Amino acid sequence: MTTWLVTGGAGYIGSHVAQHFIDAGIDVVVLDDLSSGSASFVPTGARFEQGSLVDSAFVEAVFERHQFAGVVHLAGYKYAGVSVRRPLHTYEQNVSATVNLLRAMEAAGTPAIVFSSSAAVYGTPSVGLVDESTATTPESPYGESKLIGEWLIADQARATGLRHTSLRYFNVVGSAAAPDTSPYNLFPLVFRALAQGGVPTIFGDQYPTPDGTCVRDYVHVTDVAAAHVAAARALETGSLDPVYNLGSGTGLSVRQIMDEMAIVTGIPFEPTVEAARPGDPARIVASGELAARDLDWNPQHSLTDMIRSAWEASSRV
Repeated sequence: MTTWLVTGGAGYIGSHVAQHFIDAGIDVVVLDDLSSGSASFVPTGARFEQGSLVDSAFVEAVFERHQFAGVVHLAGYKYAGVSVRRPLHTYEQNVSATVNLLRAMEAAGTPAIVFSSSAAVYGTPSVGLVDESTATTPESPYGESKLIGEWLIADQARATGLRHTSLRYFNVVGSAAAPDTSPYNLFPLVFRALAQGGVPTIFGDQYPTPDGTCVRDYVHVTDVAAAHVAAARALETGSLDPVYNLGSGTGLSVRQIMDEMAIVTGIPFEPTVEAARPGDPARIVASGELAARDLDWNPQHSLTDMIRSAWEASSRV
């Protein structure tokens, strides 16, 4: 049976990716240091290797114990705001770790990698609809580290023939199992406020958008997971473009999300409105046309699906 390594597979997104591989009949080994994930998130049927990619000896030992058809690399330090205060930690976790992984892959002859990149590589784009040709101008060590990861993988591919692609996505929401427990993401922030009897906040309602609030791209976590499986399958037999955006092409406003949250949760509320935050663009949405063309990928979940599944998962925490 074909086996893939999923780094970061005990995290929110990674555990969904690992489950999708299992559901597709692909054997999975999860590698995670549990710094932000949980062993309880590792799907039933996946083998678990606990340790850090920063530990090169551990990584080499994992590749000696298993033979992989490829790697899905999701492990990393993902908090963009905090990365500004902890740049060296961020680069160690996201860049040094990727070097260790690529070195172990080369030694073992592992032929393919799907890299979990980020829309943070675009920084604050000057266009409302982002595609793969949009300039990469990251504004945080986190975004920079993701772009460096893409460069490392592309350079290694030129040197060794490694088959690869990088998936860039914006806001991942919803759940089929593990909840999003991030202290910084919109959905868990709103849910925590509602659970504590508080009122969520909208920052700015005078933007040039239909309802005056910022528009962003949100994709259900299971749609993101499906894209990783599709990319892995494609790389087992051929090649892909170096980069794909996983975007809806339309986006959702903060007001739309708040209104639907009140309906789905059954907790009526009117969010408070505060001044717009400096540097917040009115609209950032990604085109998913290339992913649709090459991966047969399109988002399948509505806003209601995203909120309902995320709310139900948060109530189980």
